Order: sequence, then structure tokens, then C-alpha cells
Amino acid sequence: MSERTWTSPRCPVARTVDLVGDKWSLLIIRDAFDGIRRFGQFQRNLGVAKNILADRLRNLVDAGVLSVEPASDGSAYREYVLTKRGEDLFDLVVSLRQWGQDHAYEPGEDHVLLVNRETEEPIPRLTYVTPDGTPIRADDTRVLK
Repeated sequence: MSERTWTSPRCPVARTVDLVGDKWSLLIIRDAFDGIRRFGQFQRNLGVAKNILADRLRNLVDAGVLSVEPASDGSAYREYVLTKRGEDLFDLVVSLRQWGQDHAYEPGEDHVLLVNRETEEPIPRLTYVTPDGTPIRADDTRVLK
């Protein structure tokens, strides 16, 4: 990855967006968390053109977000599996889901919900806190340059 041209070399947000920030890449990552693993499954679920899907999958593999593995059922197919680096995007996907629930729907409008697999309860709101449990808000932070 050292040969990559970064939008903003010192900014971790810009670097992340350079790697996973387009619509299709984020939706592929979302689907991977939902258990989708094969090219055809991604294509059917997203309705994206095959050439665009192939490009985004290749980029995510090159970025170390997904790996390509033999199909788990022993068939000749390949599967795209989240790597540890990809799994570390879970908080980002949860944040996008929760922001969308709060701001992209009209009151009472139906939408999917992320729940705990065992209890079926909605997952708690993602928040950041200090070591003593005090919530951290945007105006409590600054970027050191």
C-alpha cells in the first residue's frame, strides 16, 4: 500500500475514505458483515453492474479488507471473506446504520434493525466515553497536527 497516492496523507479519515469510502465498497462491507460471500450474491443483493462490483471487490482485497478463499462448500467458487482489518470496520458500519436510523427515515418509517444474535434486542447506541464513563462529544476533542 505504500505506493498509493493518498488524498490527504496525514489524515486518517481521508485515508480511510480513499480505501473504503465509495458507496459500493461500503455496501459490500455491510453485506459481508451480513454473511454474503460470493460474487453472485453481492451482485444480486446490490444490483450493481458486474464490472463495478469486480473493481470494488478487487480494491477491497488489495486493501486487505477482504480475502479471497475457496468456497466453504467445496465447490469451485471463490468466496470473499472479511479479514481482521475488515472486521475492524464494524464500528463504522454500526455508526452509519445508527445515523441512518436517526436521520434518513421519516418517523415511523419501516427499516431494518441490527440486533444481538442471541437476545434479538437492538444493539446499544454506539458512544465514546472517557475511562471514567463520561460521554465524549465532538466539542470535547481536537485534532493534533
